[in-house]
This record gives sequence, C-alpha cells and structure tokens, in this order.
Amino acid sequence: GNQKATHSENSQGKKSQHAEEAIFYMNCRAAYLTVLKSSLENIKSKEQLSLVLQQAGRNPSQKTINKYWTSQTTSLNFDDFCAILRKEKPATKNELLEAFGKIDTDKAGYISHDELYKILTTRGDKMTWEEVTTITKQAEFNCSGKLDYNKFCELYLTTSEQCCKAARDRLEVDPRLRQQQFGNQTENSSEGITLPVAKPSPRISRKTDHKLAKGDSRAPSRPSSAQSGKASSSTTVSVGASSNRNAKLIIEPDTMKEWQCAQSKGCFYLEEDGEIISHKYRLHLPQRSAVCITIKPLHIPQAEGKSCHWLSVDTALFILKENESQENLQLVSFTELQHKEMFGWRGELGSGVYWLLPFTTGCRLRKVKPQIPGEAKLVCRDEDGELALTKEFRAALLDIFETIDLDGNGLLSLEEYNFFELRTSGEKCDQEAWAVCKENFEMKKNELTRQGFLDLNLMEANDRDGDPWDLWVTLLSLGYNKALEMTEACPFVIGICAERCRARIKAISLEAGGSQLSRAVCRSVLDKGEAKVLHGSDNIIIHTYKSGSRITSVIENKSENKVIIHVNNEQSKNCLNNRGLTVFAVEVAPKSMMVSQHVMPLNEQEEWIYSCVHSLV
Repeated sequence: GNQKATHSENSQGKKSQHAEEAIFYMNCRAAYLTVLKSSLENIKSKEQLSLVLQQAGRNPSQKTINKYWTSQTTSLNFDDFCAILRKEKPATKNELLEAFGKIDTDKAGYISHDELYKILTTRGDKMTWEEVTTITKQAEFNCSGKLDYNKFCELYLTTSEQCCKAARDRLEVDPRLRQQQFGNQTENSSEGITLPVAKPSPRISRKTDHKLAKGDSRAPSRPSSAQSGKASSSTTVSVGASSNRNAKLIIEPDTMKEWQCAQSKGCFYLEEDGEIISHKYRLHLPQRSAVCITIKPLHIPQAEGKSCHWLSVDTALFILKENESQENLQLVSFTELQHKEMFGWRGELGSGVYWLLPFTTGCRLRKVKPQIPGEAKLVCRDEDGELALTKEFRAALLDIFETIDLDGNGLLSLEEYNFFELRTSGEKCDQEAWAVCKENFEMKKNELTRQGFLDLNLMEANDRDGDPWDLWVTLLSLGYNKALEMTEACPFVIGICAERCRARIKAISLEAGGSQLSRAVCRSVLDKGEAKVLHGSDNIIIHTYKSGSRITSVIENKSENKVIIHVNNEQSKNCLNNRGLTVFAVEVAPKSMMVSQHVMPLNEQEEWIYSCVHSLV
C-alpha cells in the first residue's frame, strides 16, 4: 500500500512538473513573439532584450541587462532567452513589500512623495523627475502626498500578469503567430499536411530497441532534462564518420555509359525570413525507360580555391508524377542514395510528365551573422578615368553567369535571363527589351554572352555614375555578402540519364516548395522510415528516416484534436538541425502530419549521435 501511495505521489509530481514546464514554455514564446516576428529571429540589442523580459513579466534593471548583454554579445536566440527567464524569476509580493519596508522604517504602509523622488532619482537605475511624477499621479495608490505601497505592489503584479496574458491571447487568435510560437522555421516548410483516411502502418513498432538500419542502433534515451509527460518517445541513432557514402556504383554504373543524358542547373536562395526558394522543373519522358536522376551542389570552375560555402549544403530531388493537372501530383520517389555530395535515384519511370522539386533541409543553408572586415569594391576608374568593374566583381559576375546559365551552353537565353531578373528586380524582360539588349551588348544566336553580361552590369554602374547601390542589391539578392562570398545561396546541377529515350528537363518557376514539397517530404519519411507510437498516446506517431548523412523526423497526428509536441535534442552529439534550437515544440493539427526537424552532422569526419525525445505537452 505504501509503495502504491509513493508511486502515485511520484506520478502526480511528474505531471505537475510537466504542466509547469509547459506553462513556462508557453509564456516564453508569447513574450518573445510580442517583440520579434519569429522564434528563429534573434534578439539584436539591449533594448530588445529589455522589452521581451518586460513582456514576460520581468522588470529588469540595467545591471541585469548588462549581465546578459556584455560587450562581446551581438545577439541572443530564443534558447538564451528561456535560460535568462529561468534565472530571473518575477518579483513576488513579499519581495516587493520587503524592499519598500526598508524605506518605510515606521511600518506605516506609506512612503511620502518627497522620499520617493529622492530615492528613485538618486539610487540604482536612476529615474527622471518626470518618470517618478508618472507614478505619483496614479490615483489608485496615491493619496495626500503619499504612496500606498501595498496597493502599488498589488497593481504592479496584476499589470505584470495582464501583460503575460495579453501576449498569450495574441498568440491564440493569430494562426500565423501560433504556428511560429512553436519554432516552425517557415510557414511553407513545416505546415501541417492533412492525412487521408488512416490505415494501420506495418512499420509501427512499440518497442524501443529495434534497428533503424544496419549499423544504426536505436535505444531508449531520456535526457535528464527531458519532459516526463504521460506520452513520450525517445530515439537514438549513432552514425559513424562519413557513413553511407559509397553509392557511386549504384547511382552511376558502367552500364549507363550508353544512356542518353540531359541536365539543368538551378539554385537555392535564402530569403530574409529564412525561407528557401529554388527553381522547379518539369521532366518529360517520351517512353517508359530505366532512368537515373541525380542532384549535387554546382562546382564553379572560376571559384576554385575560394571559400565555397554552398558545397557543404545538402540537396535532394523529389520526383512527382503529373496526372490530370499540376495541382494533382503524386510522389513517385526521391534521391535517397548518396555518394559524397551527390544524391541520386535509380529506377524505372513510365512515359509522361513529371515534376522535379529540389529540396534542402536548411541545416547548412541558413542565416548567419557575417564577420566581414570591410566592403568589397565593385567599380573603379581606369587609366583614362572611365568606369570599370574591379577584378573581384568581374570574377563574382562570371560565377553568377555560370549559375544562371541553366542549360550550361555558355550563353543566356531570354528565359534564363528572366529568372535572374525576377530574382534581382522582381520584373521580367520582354522581347522588345531583349531586342534593345541585342543592339547594345554582345549576343550569339539571340543569347547573351559572358562579355555581354559583364557589359550590362558596367552600364548599370555608369547609369548611376559609379554608385554601386544597384549592383549590391543584385549581389545580395543572389546570396552574396559584402565580401563577395556566396553564403546565402546554393547553386546545384540536376542530371537525368535514360536508357531508352532522351528526357527533356525545363525550369518552370523560381519559388518556395510550398505544400507540394512539404507533403512529399512527409510522405517519403512515412513510406521509408521507422515509426514509433508515442507511449501513452496511440494516435501520435513519430516517424524517423535516415538518408545518407541526414535524419528527418515527422510527427503524425491521427487524433481528432490538435497536439503540442515538445522536442528535446540535448543528448545529441555533433549535430545541427534546421530549426537552430536544441529544445522546441511543434503544434500539429488534427488528422495531419508535419516535419519535426531535419538533423545533420556538424562534422562529417566524426561520429554523430542523434538522440531525441518527443513528449506530449
């Protein structure tokens, strides 16, 4: 009996602790998103830090702010903010009364306005005379030249709680903020995907000691700081250095030498809000054939020897079959084989039209604060005093040309040039404007040459009398920083080889993947990955899939209610994820599924361990 009572008390204690953690986390999100647009946006100043702390019911002194924002601090993320809130507890009524009691030595419950002015304008974080007057004019706690500090404390605490409640209410009524509240990277990349009529999954396992793949063990792992809710699931995957990277013979066997091949370049671009856009492609196959489809970051000859950040970015292609319309697309497969930086798929496709949707997890293509000593020079004056492009800028423009020359023929067609224009100016060049270009800049077969492209940019510099502002707009929109390094873009090349026919590939648009890509990513994980039911909640399933050097987890909610899942990666080693957060939560709508996270090794030359606990809040 005593053992049962003790067990019951422990269980109740864990539930209480779990509930408190959920409330704390909710308040953190609510306060953060009152000041910032997204939980992935960083606090960038002392003023912002002070504001978010106030929204969380704190009243930080300058000394407190300086403790967390030192001379070396450039930004604080959401995890940092949560850690600060754990340390800086809100003031209690007893603490406030005790502070006032030190001033009110007679214990009368009042402080004269004269004494209040003297203390608040000369001690601690000194207030101005006007600021103190604002307090003394409040009728609720002032009377006959005195401040009733009992009433003041009550109103202070009530106002603080109302501030927190207002922030929570704001999240509840705003669906975009409610989604951001739980750390979604972008609205498109992690939107909930409605499920069809649920069928039992043959892959679901209620055990915690099964294998994910040969050599990749899963074992129960609950971090000490993980939430101990009534429903949770833990997954651990250990991966050796440079694992699963020997698929070259499978992707490109010798038997393919006689196959007919086509290719197209493209690019991932990172938007200001962290969203990733890319080219989308239509593939036409004249007849049924064995095919091999690959994607890899583009090696630019001119960039050899430079810092090529994009070469470490992961890439993938999702192959969708077009049936009756572009909206009605069915997932066929995706590039899951990996050899070095190349991902590929090999199989047989029937004749018809397919869509190829490029994808990157966002683990390595993400916003970072650059440490750039100075701004590169784009234009200069030659010996005759004429404007000229600097050597460094010319090199960057030639790299750009290589990237936007999608068919790789060394020339820019009007279609290729218009992708460039849409990205850099938001406008398109029509046939009439293209004819004017032909009169002024070098072209071959009605396509712009490299020299013509350089001269076009020089003309832009001349139009502004050497002011490089427009040129920088172009460079920044194409992912370059002020040191002329491409850090927020990843050019890639797609290869298609077919045994019985020549495939045709054509870039159709440049945009975010949207719901089609989100659905394809989720479906691929459900089809190929291992599944675990959240212990204690049969309707919540965590799907985990390892493909090459990346792991993706998807949360499937089969219930009739929305659920909030807390995700804890504190026990992972040598890992980075697409959210940039070690601990976060996601909200999953009823009868839907969504990506929880993508994870990759920080250093592929070392072993990495993915250890994650999903808990129901």
